[in-house]
Amino acid sequence: MPSDSIDASVRPDAVVAALREAILSRGLVPDAAVTEAYVSSTYAVARPTARIAIDRLVTEGLLVREPHHAARVRRLGRDDIDDLFTSRAAIEAAAVELLAATSTVPADAVEANRALLDQPADAPYAARDIAFHRSLVNGTTSTRLPRLHDLLMGEIELGIAQVDAHRLRSADEVAAEHRSILDAIAAGDVERAGRLARAHVLASRDGLVAHYDSTHGSPHDSTHRK
Repeated sequence: MPSDSIDASVRPDAVVAALREAILSRGLVPDAAVTEAYVSSTYAVARPTARIAIDRLVTEGLLVREPHHAARVRRLGRDDIDDLFTSRAAIEAAAVELLAATSTVPADAVEANRALLDQPADAPYAARDIAFHRSLVNGTTSTRLPRLHDLLMGEIELGIAQVDAHRLRSADEVAAEHRSILDAIAAGDVERAGRLARAHVLASRDGLVAHYDSTHGSPHDSTHRK
C-alpha cells in the first residue's frame, strides 16, 4: 500500500506514476481492485482525477476493466507471458537491427545499463532494465516501432517487474547481455545484434513461464487447473 499521499492540486500524471509504482513494486498485487474511491482516498485527489488515472492505466495495460466492474491489476497468465514476450522480442530485435545497420548506440541506453551495473546487487532493477530497452527502441529512426512498443509497454513493465521480483535473473546477468547487444550494435553486426536482443528477451520469457508452471502446474500436467 502506498504510504505517501499526493496533494489534491496535482495533475493526473502524478497519480498515474504513483499507481504504476505501486503495481510494479507489487504494493498492489495482481487482481487487486483499483476503484475511484480507493485512488481518491489513498492519493487525496478528486474522483475525476482518480478516474483519469485509472483510465490511463487501463489503456497502458497495467489495469484491466470489464463492463460494470471495477478496474483491477492485470494478472499475466501463461499464454499472456508467452505472447507478450514473443511480440516484444520481435519489436526490439527489429529496433536493434536498425541501430546496428548504422552502428548507432543510443547514449540513453548506455547510461541506463551503467546505472544497472552501479546499483547494489540486491536492489530492484526493473526500472533501469525498462529504461534500457525503451532507449533502444526510441533511439531508432523508425516512427512506428516506438508506437508498437508503447502499446505493449504497460504489460512489458509488468513482465519485467515479475522477472525482477522473483529474482529469475540477476542484475549482473541482465547487464552483461545488454553490454553484448550494445557491442554488436557498435560493431555494425546486424545479424548478431538482432539475435542477441531476441535471445535476451526470450530468456526472461522462459524463466517466467517456468516459474509460472512451478507455481500453477504445467499445462501438460493432468492436475493443472485452468
